[in-house]
Amino acid sequence: MSDVAVVTVTPNPAVDQTVWVPGFRAGEVNRAVREVLAPGGKGVNVAAFLAQFGVPVFATGFLGDSNAGFFDAFFDAEKIAHRFVRIAGTTRTGIKIVDDDAASTTDVNFPGFSVAADDVGALDATVGEAVAPSRWVILAGSLPPGAPPTTYRRLAERARERGALVAVDASGPALAEALATGADLAKPNRAELEELTGRPLGDRAALLDAARALADRGVVTVVVSAGADGALFVRAGDAVFASPPPVRVASTVGAGDAMVAGTVAGTLEKLPLADVAALATAFSAVAISRVGPHLDAAAVRETARAVVVEEL
Repeated sequence: MSDVAVVTVTPNPAVDQTVWVPGFRAGEVNRAVREVLAPGGKGVNVAAFLAQFGVPVFATGFLGDSNAGFFDAFFDAEKIAHRFVRIAGTTRTGIKIVDDDAASTTDVNFPGFSVAADDVGALDATVGEAVAPSRWVILAGSLPPGAPPTTYRRLAERARERGALVAVDASGPALAEALATGADLAKPNRAELEELTGRPLGDRAALLDAARALADRGVVTVVVSAGADGALFVRAGDAVFASPPPVRVASTVGAGDAMVAGTVAGTLEKLPLADVAALATAFSAVAISRVGPHLDAAAVRETARAVVVEEL
């Protein structure tokens, strides 16, 4: 693992089942015209995007025994080093119902398998073996039933004690706990930041104030995704807002995960904040033009040149 630059942790992965249903109506009989199955979960997506951009990645987390082979085959094909803690049962399925007529996506997310204290301990040990000085550790997504809210905090503390850099992309208590001792990167969306701050953030100025407050609590880089409008990036007193060029949206699944991957990739390249913002926004724009965790590195570089970055 000497060449690994990033470790991704996905405690609650999913098989993403995307189904296209034109004119979808709740409570009625609907007919699907297309289906795609892909490995998913926030950290899985981040690992895939980084690997496809040429960044060496190690992926870990929990996987259900009965369908782990689906993930193993994907990681092997993408040349992603991986070692997951196996759990009895099946990794959950997340259903995405895409209605192109209404330009909408309906998500049906299952809770996933339950884990025991021994499983959490095994993941802690796996992450402990994987961390190294200056190596990124990305804690991404929800926690499965049985994993305490302090799980990310414990993993973050272990990583930082060993000189690793910690990124967090989560929500609710898991996010709050993870950020209790600071972080090198946090990427909440507007709703997650509102939950964290306990107040509405209706405009860009309010987002900026909340992001700066998070930075004052010890988060080195704060990225707040604002959907199709773009994202706010704050680091070391600097702040920029990046707006993507128009793209044809195939699926919004993984948009935020791609932004995390792009931010880390840009940071690894030691880019200034404005260029990190452009690259991360391009990651997201290119990712949503496809279904599943697939990224064209050349398209990302080209798209980054079309991103509008405004200094705040």
